[in-house]
Amino acid sequence: MGGSSPTMVASIGGGVNSGGGTSSSCCDMSLRCWCRWRCREHQHQHRLFSSALVFFFACFVLYGSVATLYAWLAFTPGFTQPHSSLGCLEDNEGSWSVGVFYGDSPFSLKPIEAMNVWKDEIAAWPVANPVLTCASVSDAGYPSNFVADPFLYEQGDTLYLFYETKNPMTMQGDIGVSKSTDKGATWQQLGIALNEDWHLSYPYVFNYLDQIYMMPESSSKGELRLYRAHKFPLQWTLDKVIMKKPLVDAFIINYDGKYWLFGSDHSGFGASKNGQLEIWYGSSPLGPWKPHKNNPIYNVEKSFGARNGGRPFFYNGNLYRIGQDCGETYGKGVRIFKVEVLTDDEYKEVEVPLGLIEPNKGRNSWNGARYHHLDVQQLSSGEWIGVMDGDRVPSGDPSRRVILGCASVVVVALLVALLGVIVGAVKCIIPLNWCVHNSGKRSDAFLAWERSDLFSSKVRRFCSRLNRAPSFLRGWIKPNTYAGRLVVAIIFVVGVALMCTGVKYIYGGNGAEEAYLWKGHYSQFTLLTMTYDARLWNLKMYVKHYSRCSSVREIVVVWNKGIPPKVSDLDSAVPVRIRVEEENSLNNRFKIDPKIKTRAVLELDDDIMMTCDDIERGFRVWRQYPDHIVGFYPRLIDGSPLKYRGEKYARRHKGYNMILTGAAFIDSQVAFRKYWSEEAKQGRDLVDTYFNCEDVLLNYLYANVSSSSRTVEYVRPAWAIDTSKLSGAAISRNTKVHYQVRSNCLLKFSEMYGSLAGHKWEFDGRKDGWDL
Repeated sequence: MGGSSPTMVASIGGGVNSGGGTSSSCCDMSLRCWCRWRCREHQHQHRLFSSALVFFFACFVLYGSVATLYAWLAFTPGFTQPHSSLGCLEDNEGSWSVGVFYGDSPFSLKPIEAMNVWKDEIAAWPVANPVLTCASVSDAGYPSNFVADPFLYEQGDTLYLFYETKNPMTMQGDIGVSKSTDKGATWQQLGIALNEDWHLSYPYVFNYLDQIYMMPESSSKGELRLYRAHKFPLQWTLDKVIMKKPLVDAFIINYDGKYWLFGSDHSGFGASKNGQLEIWYGSSPLGPWKPHKNNPIYNVEKSFGARNGGRPFFYNGNLYRIGQDCGETYGKGVRIFKVEVLTDDEYKEVEVPLGLIEPNKGRNSWNGARYHHLDVQQLSSGEWIGVMDGDRVPSGDPSRRVILGCASVVVVALLVALLGVIVGAVKCIIPLNWCVHNSGKRSDAFLAWERSDLFSSKVRRFCSRLNRAPSFLRGWIKPNTYAGRLVVAIIFVVGVALMCTGVKYIYGGNGAEEAYLWKGHYSQFTLLTMTYDARLWNLKMYVKHYSRCSSVREIVVVWNKGIPPKVSDLDSAVPVRIRVEEENSLNNRFKIDPKIKTRAVLELDDDIMMTCDDIERGFRVWRQYPDHIVGFYPRLIDGSPLKYRGEKYARRHKGYNMILTGAAFIDSQVAFRKYWSEEAKQGRDLVDTYFNCEDVLLNYLYANVSSSSRTVEYVRPAWAIDTSKLSGAAISRNTKVHYQVRSNCLLKFSEMYGSLAGHKWEFDGRKDGWDL
């Protein structure tokens, strides 16, 4: 037994070792399998990430390219009017400016441009609203984001205009003042009349006992303060705090032997903002004040007109109050109320029509979105004058555009993820290694804790269900079928549309194509086009588009042939006059027309479409050079013999000496007389013979008699479309024949009026940079 025992032990020991070796081998194999599984999982997730990243990057490039192309096509370059860099910053409160109106009564007011007020010194024929802007104030050295709440004060032959001006550095309102000696046509900026440490607005100025007082809104200070002019109009001292209430837009009026104070207190519990009105009365503007028995007079919906919107006025013995309609947006409009009863214990008013013509050019109108303040007074001459503020955008427009733009981009990102799931580039929504419960082998203790932790359990179930969504979607929408491809295409197109929408809101600005100031003022021009019955569809599109441009006052259609359309057939925001001609002649384009009320005329063919911003820039250059032909199509006439060539030739030779009047501004008083002078008769006959070259003739006439050596100015449009290529109804559709006829005209006109070849002006010769 003793001899066999060691053997047995050894055998057992060997068996144990052998068993131990077998167990170790199994563990090694298990470890290798687990590592291989983990490696495969890691590689799988890496491939998932790689394919998803490539897909998202490709979509980013694709949608980014679409957005860039859209921005390039849709938005013109950011041309800006030079003014103080500190002023006219985009402001959530708006871009308010001030206009002037005249009438025989306060209910027949018309804008200044309708009165044909011409001012040579500012090249405004006529002067047009607005007459006071943040730019004109900033250029005078008083930076401003906007001007609003205008109040007039007449002193002899001089008008003073007090207004709120938003300081872009302190971001609070100050009270500015300007003066006019020509009944409000032009204004000289005098400076800041009142500046406190808090916001000021609504500078109600009035006279009492031969003293001039101002009662601006100081609601942020929590009191109503009365200032007296120490040295009018720029020096004021506090005279009295007449009420310890944060009243907004308050005024004082003398009526029926008492002084009445109207204002709104939005600080009270339950007060309707912009819908509340209170009244006080006393024997003097200095107080003391007693509250009306029925206060608050109004506590109603904000569109009702409860909040004051300017100075009250008397007309035909009746008192009228102006209120604000703040329904759709703050300061949407003004409403006029006739006061029928005003006593210590009763107040009654009824609304009456104001009679103003509503702006209809949308955001291209300076007051196209809203106007919320009117001060109308009768001048010593008996004429009525009104000043009104206006804005082209609603309140909060910049923030709204940013929010909508960012929301559109976020939705595009979600659509890209959806596309990735459908086409198989995105396999899961939440990668497994992002979740703690999926990262490696979990112990029994961890599993017990996880089961007891309700939140972790819910997260695990949510992740699992969410990651089953891609499989479900791919099973429901198969991208290799026609239906699946259609769904993918629709999602892609919707993404493109939303991306363009986002770019429009974020990058496209407020959507307005504003007029450009010259010497601090605006003007208007007449748009004239010549056409006939074969191009009626062109005309309808043309009128609808250009009538919305800010500075267009009237459109004159020279009808050369066929039955003319009715004016009612044309969708126009300005008056349209159709001038039917007896003879079909290109000379009719420059016929003297005494009914044209502006000095500037834009001769623009009905088959040319360009942006309103391009038109406005051209008009701005013409106002600077009114004795020149200012247009958008340059030509260079040179060589021996003379030969008519296109714009590319002018650019290759880096200069031009002719502007085609198919798209050009001219002085109607000068150009039309030149064209129909006896000297030009031989040229007009040639135009009738060739049925061509009327624009070439006008260039020769300008060059022949102009007092200036330079007679043309070029403005490069952002883009221009020739719609005649779509219809074929154009005399220039055969370019080769058209150019040959014009070359013949050049030879003839040079014999009659001298050659243009000796003149040449380079591109990019002006400081504005618009002639590149």
